[in-house]
Amino acid sequence: MARGRRGHRGDHGDHAGHDPEVFRRRFWLSLLLALPVVFFSEQVRAWLGLPPPPAGAAWVGPVLGTALYFYGGAPFLRGALAEFRARRPGMMALVALAISVAYLYSLAVSLGLPGRPFYWELATLIVVMLLGHWLEMKSVGQARRALEALAELLPTVAHREEAGGVRDVPANALREGDVLRVLPGEQIPADGVVLEGRTTVNEAFLTGESRPVPKGPGDEVVAGAINHEGAIRVRVVRVGEATALFQILRLVREAEASRGRYQRLADRAAATLFYLAVAAAATALLVWLALGRPLDFALAMAVTTLVIACPHALGLAIPLVNVNATALAARNGVLIRNREAFERAHAVRVVAFDKTGTLTEGHFALARLATAPGVDPDEALALAAALEVQSRHPLAEAVVAAARERDLRLPKPREVRAVPGQGVEGAIAGRRYRVGRPEWAREAGLELGPVAAALAEADRRGMSAVVLFDDERVLAVFALADRVRPSARRAVARLLALGVEPVMITGDAEAVAREVAGELGIRRFYARVLPGEKARIVRELKAAGPVAFVGDGINDAPALVEADLGVAIGAGTHVAIESADVVLVEDDPEDVPRLLLLARATYRKMIENLLWATGYNLVAIPLAAGAAYPLGIVLPPAVGALFMSLSTVAVALNALALRRLRLD
Repeated sequence: MARGRRGHRGDHGDHAGHDPEVFRRRFWLSLLLALPVVFFSEQVRAWLGLPPPPAGAAWVGPVLGTALYFYGGAPFLRGALAEFRARRPGMMALVALAISVAYLYSLAVSLGLPGRPFYWELATLIVVMLLGHWLEMKSVGQARRALEALAELLPTVAHREEAGGVRDVPANALREGDVLRVLPGEQIPADGVVLEGRTTVNEAFLTGESRPVPKGPGDEVVAGAINHEGAIRVRVVRVGEATALFQILRLVREAEASRGRYQRLADRAAATLFYLAVAAAATALLVWLALGRPLDFALAMAVTTLVIACPHALGLAIPLVNVNATALAARNGVLIRNREAFERAHAVRVVAFDKTGTLTEGHFALARLATAPGVDPDEALALAAALEVQSRHPLAEAVVAAARERDLRLPKPREVRAVPGQGVEGAIAGRRYRVGRPEWAREAGLELGPVAAALAEADRRGMSAVVLFDDERVLAVFALADRVRPSARRAVARLLALGVEPVMITGDAEAVAREVAGELGIRRFYARVLPGEKARIVRELKAAGPVAFVGDGINDAPALVEADLGVAIGAGTHVAIESADVVLVEDDPEDVPRLLLLARATYRKMIENLLWATGYNLVAIPLAAGAAYPLGIVLPPAVGALFMSLSTVAVALNALALRRLRLD
């Protein structure tokens, strides 16, 4: 089923254009107005064993009831008008009809018509419905800003080569064919081809590939990628909306536009109940008149039917469950941003994960260290870390971090310099060492010798490798890999136990994907997947049923939007979070099975509440209309109102029971 990700549209017009603050203010002020009405009601005082209200209190019902009707009931009256204009009467029409009949009949009684007024029923009905709509609107996710966040990734200034040298110009002024200079640490402002220089760039936002990608003359670079250590000259080939980054933006827009309206169960039930209640009330009025009963009796039966049919319980059935589910989720590190998508999560049977930063930690760690004969591993690691300590390259940082974890004492190198696209070299204790790409050692005329097997194994497993060598031989090979999150293993095991299939979708190489999938116990995975393909794969998976997608990168935004349930890792990019329905605040993949458990329990509570609320009306409406009169059973308005209140209490208690759910 398609999602209405932007909040309520179309079918649920009762909320269109409303701010939760509107309902909040109306609720509290209406509650203050309702308290005296309830307190001075004859029926309520009789139930509480209080003496009849003082004579001077007769004005409380008509005056405050009028204020409540026009102030507290205004949103429902306007909503009903919109529903009638659209020829789709539902919840708002039923509420408006009930409060209008109750108010007008009560006012007529106050002006002399025989009968009993319904002021306290009117007051509680308005207050409870305002509370329900306020809670409901609070649970709706705020409008997303994913598209704007994507556009903001591009740098605003570019260094363009001109006749007089290099000049800084606005990035949006670039044209195809311009030649740019991109310095280390800067983002590339447009798609282009490298003309001069060697470096590595971080394209993880586009491909999901965690390792830096070497770039040299003739290689393509994309807008938004981060240049690591070398200055490069780039000829612009695509600008503006033609860049790869804006193609992702287009995919997000298309996925958003493909969504239809989400029709909620409570709205459908309210629409059916509207026609049922009106038919029952009209039938009761006509039948009792035809049987010769007085007009006031027949009218009282009709009014009682409409009042008892008014969906106190139905109006709270879904919002109360959602509020409790949201609170329970928050206590477990899960932020629900889109209520409608969360409601569908109970049916999810496939969870597709991005790899980098989701199932893995998103940064490199030393996985294996192999040394040549006679070389101490700790000594080799200390030498490599001493050279790499000043580098900001991700692989260098991993080597340094490994040395620090082992508390190694690093020697002090001299004449250290970075060789763009190769690595770092420097002198230690009078000898020159180099650490960097294995190809660098081969270009220096050195054989890999004893470490060749370790290098081949690292390549087979999809690991990134750097070598340490001097002028005579290769001393060590360091195999570096993105570390799998410990909680990811438990998350996969719990999903399988729940009958949910975990799937991995990644831009990484086949070998990397196979290694991670095997370590986690994931049977199905997709490797070397580009952003557009991620959304396509999710679409294909959806053919067999609802699919959740879990990711953290900008490249995940289209897939997050395309999925029935988009789940963002909390430490991920702003774009991923803004495109998601749910955010895992603690960056814990194990929160995914917790989320699905909560969604299933929430769905059960919703169905129970809806069955109770509608079932109550199916029984109470005929009784209120006098169907059991031949058996001597007549439901007075006060008793009908009491039953109505009890049904609301039952729904509320059932929703509160959700808080006792243990997600672990």
